[in-house]
Amino acid sequence: MPVLASFIAAVVPMTFYMIILWRLDKYEKEPFKQVLKHFLWGAVGAIILTLIGATIFTSAVEILFPTIIAIGLFEVVIVAPLIEELMKGIYLFNTSRTNHFDNITDGLVYGGAIGLGFGMTENFMYFFTYGVDFESWLGLVIIRSTFSAVMHCIATATFGAFIAMYKFNISGIRYMLPLSGYAIAVLIHFMWNLSVSFEATYFLGFLFLLLMIFLFFAVFLASLAHEKRIILKELKSEENISLLIPDEIEIVSSLKRSKKGWIKEEYRKQYIETAIRFAFRKHQLRNAKYTNIAFYQTEVEKLRITLAQLVAKIRNDYEGTK
Repeated sequence: MPVLASFIAAVVPMTFYMIILWRLDKYEKEPFKQVLKHFLWGAVGAIILTLIGATIFTSAVEILFPTIIAIGLFEVVIVAPLIEELMKGIYLFNTSRTNHFDNITDGLVYGGAIGLGFGMTENFMYFFTYGVDFESWLGLVIIRSTFSAVMHCIATATFGAFIAMYKFNISGIRYMLPLSGYAIAVLIHFMWNLSVSFEATYFLGFLFLLLMIFLFFAVFLASLAHEKRIILKELKSEENISLLIPDEIEIVSSLKRSKKGWIKEEYRKQYIETAIRFAFRKHQLRNAKYTNIAFYQTEVEKLRITLAQLVAKIRNDYEGTK
């Protein structure tokens, strides 16, 4: 099929998925520029490293085991999961050292964005190379946009979630978390590639990935629920920042915060963003044994002052309207 049609078919669905993924983070969205950067890493950087790594790995296997049969299947089922998940996920270690990588939700978003970028480039190569006629091309577009690229998203998002847990985990198992995340990402990739490599198990592959999609959203929702509990706990412990109505903290931690009327509109966005960031920073400081403790201490004090000043201003405005 033409290059342009294959390019559009590869780019549009994955970009759409990336935007949805970014918007799912409802409490403290990551800067879209950062999410896009991870998407582009998957689309370009991880692809280049994968091509190099897979070539070296396969060549070494052929030298060490010259009698190996079904080298093509070996590359798909073993080499691809091992190399691709490593090259996609390696960028997350750099991200985890930044101060905006805060929790499991961030790991899911950044990892998922990398996977979608990788899937986009891989899809383009498949669409252009193997879509010999419109019917076969359309079939590839549907299957790969709905399943194969989504598998990349879920696998690398899983890796990202475990790296996020590693950052703020203070128990003795923390050093096992990145390796565990990588192993699970490889397993997801392996199970998908293996199942769709044989006609007899093709259908099982789709069932497996549907289960993975369900689990991905379940984990994402659980992470958001955990964030809500953090917001409620940390804000309720601050007696000096209560606002004008008794349930404003519950409003901040729910979708009601996007509605107008519960607080003066000119302050609503700033109050929500400051309160949520303050709650998260307090929680992170408590679990910052292996990270930048000084940064989180400074952030907590700065945000506490900012929030107190903002609340005082809101109260003064309210009193002035009486």
